[in-house]
Amino acid sequence: MLEPSIHFAGDPQRSKSVRGIGGVVPMRHRSGSRKTTHLEASVHEKIADEPDDPEDEDAGLRDDRDYKQKQVFSARQMLLLAYQSIGVIYGDIGTSPLYVYSSTFAKPPGRADLMGALSLIIWSLTLMVTVKYILIILRADNDGEGGTFSTYSLLSRYANISNRDPREATLIRMERQLTQDLSRSTKHVRSTIENTRLFRGLLKTIGVLAVSMVMADGVLTPAQSVLGAVQGLTVVNESITKPTVVGVTCAILVVLFVLQPLGISKLTMVFSPIVMVWLAFNAGFGVYNLTNLGGILLCFTGVEALFADIGAFSRRAVQISWLGYAYPCLLLAYCGQAAHISQHPDAFSNPFYNTVPKGWLIPSLIVALGAAIVASQAMITATFQLLTQIMKLSYFPQVKVVHTSTTYHGQLYVPAANWLLMIGTVVVAAVYNNTTSLGNAYGVCVMFVTFFDTCMVTLVAVLVWRIKPYFVFLPWLFIASLDGTFLSSALLKVPEGAWFTILLASILASIFILWRFGKEQQWFAEAEDRFPTTHFVKTNDAGDLQLTPLFGGKTITRAQGFGVFFDKAGETTPIIFSQFIRKLVTAPEVVVFFHLRPLDQPSVAPAERYHVTRLAMVNAYRLVVRHGYMDQVITPDLAALIYKQVHAHIVSRALDREGEKSSSSGVEPKFQETASSAPSFGSTSSRLGALERAFNHEVLYIIGKEQMKVRRGTNWVRRGLLETFLFLRENTRAKIASLKVPMDKVIEVGFVKEV
Repeated sequence: MLEPSIHFAGDPQRSKSVRGIGGVVPMRHRSGSRKTTHLEASVHEKIADEPDDPEDEDAGLRDDRDYKQKQVFSARQMLLLAYQSIGVIYGDIGTSPLYVYSSTFAKPPGRADLMGALSLIIWSLTLMVTVKYILIILRADNDGEGGTFSTYSLLSRYANISNRDPREATLIRMERQLTQDLSRSTKHVRSTIENTRLFRGLLKTIGVLAVSMVMADGVLTPAQSVLGAVQGLTVVNESITKPTVVGVTCAILVVLFVLQPLGISKLTMVFSPIVMVWLAFNAGFGVYNLTNLGGILLCFTGVEALFADIGAFSRRAVQISWLGYAYPCLLLAYCGQAAHISQHPDAFSNPFYNTVPKGWLIPSLIVALGAAIVASQAMITATFQLLTQIMKLSYFPQVKVVHTSTTYHGQLYVPAANWLLMIGTVVVAAVYNNTTSLGNAYGVCVMFVTFFDTCMVTLVAVLVWRIKPYFVFLPWLFIASLDGTFLSSALLKVPEGAWFTILLASILASIFILWRFGKEQQWFAEAEDRFPTTHFVKTNDAGDLQLTPLFGGKTITRAQGFGVFFDKAGETTPIIFSQFIRKLVTAPEVVVFFHLRPLDQPSVAPAERYHVTRLAMVNAYRLVVRHGYMDQVITPDLAALIYKQVHAHIVSRALDREGEKSSSSGVEPKFQETASSAPSFGSTSSRLGALERAFNHEVLYIIGKEQMKVRRGTNWVRRGLLETFLFLRENTRAKIASLKVPMDKVIEVGFVKEV
């Protein structure tokens, strides 16, 4: 282990003096020292002046309110969400009538082929979307979040299949069933998965691949949908050239991504009417064509996003909008197109526009363009949802996530992902330049994801819903056979363009798995420092702090001042503090471990936001701040807030002890006057005095800068993986400049860990 390096942010002169003072960090007097008010002084005098036992060091870290909960919506909110979901989820699957028949047939179809295709479309929409997803898979949500990776997270709560980030451990509600409560077959399935490294790795890989493939689809879907609609311009005016079509497509795509920061709620208020009118047009034209009486898997593209997007809209809202509107409209659309093509076989090349009634071409083109733009929203929203999920589980570096609604907690916007998607879709649209080529690249990932969903939800049925495996096998076999049939047909298109999405998904999956591997190695390396304070520091008979014999037994000097140690992990002792005190053998007079605990809700009430505990060390406290995504916690007056919470905790503890004494003696509560003699070690008055003195003297914010090195003797494969991880880690870490506190009061302590 190397010697820690320390510098004072914003004050280079102070940095030079640290090493030459025997490890004692200089703390100069700060301006604006705080004065004790008359009211506080009177309270101090009435508090019992007696020692206070330390509390459980991790007491503030275990609270059922921290677990993510499903939102409960009123009937009005549910209907509004169902309306909004039409404008996001069904933009993709709803615009499939633009190109399904043209992607299915290479030449004008005969009547038998056409009827066979229509039959497959109807059964696909019914079995793959309505039965499989709407009625079954949507029930396998993880506290309201959807997607294959969310299903993997749900499984990891019921089975020991995943290592956990120590920072997230207390935020996960484990619900593993007792072995004696399981049937023999269910017990066997769970033990096989838990005890087989191959199974655990396979489940993790499936979850990561599914996320990667949905994101790869997120690059293709906007290009496919918008290009399919813009190609309608050539029906209106045959002189319009392909470069013009591609140029208009790219321009529309750029505008779409520029609008994303507005948030899902605002976008859906505009998008939902467009999709509703579009689906109504399809239904109406279908009825019109019916009275005049391969690409099959593309009829349900977007269904994988339907599952991922339930985090933004809820399962019930999606079920209402699909069964009540989108499903019947699409059935009528495909039946009507088939009826028209049966009479005019050449119409298959542009099935929607060629089946439009006379006089409706221009309005249809306008609505189709709008619907195609909206179609992209489903995959964009799904990408935001999935990226947030994998960041929570440490499969990707933390990037900025913006919550766009205070009412609906799952509606998110990820700026970095948005702009990368924009670049990708514009390039794809320009390179492929027609929907047939894009269709070849498109279907493979859809079918892989739906097959993965089938397998993961089958395990959920066994381990979470506790259905006996032999009851689950036949339904799984039937649905998996459907998935396999479509997947085998999609794989035939790999040489014709599907290789692109597979390659893109493989690259993304490799990044996710690499990051997770590196984080797990980091957790293992940091484990040696994760101990309670009593492991490396104790109070001697004279009341002074000293290191335990395991770490040399030196007496720790106390420097004047109020030290706030930023505690990222939020459990036991922050690594930054253990490094600081063991290497420098000094500590501020008052120490506060400051831990931020973000919750999946807009705001936390001030009365429930702060939790202070006193540690087994003189004048040391932990402050846990629970906050929502709309709460602002790190502000320039952060020190005053911390002082106020610690002060209130000391006073509250003293008053509670006095009340307990009075109630146990059977007399009315009566505060004891402060003893005139010197206060005993650890007494209330001594702690309040130390807190006041330290705060008025100097406040410092101490944060850690952990450097990591690969251990000597590591084999070249592991070394290569870890070096790549460390490169990504170093270039994605948050900078201290992002802290909204005075920079001249920030100390950054550097230390090295080997992995």
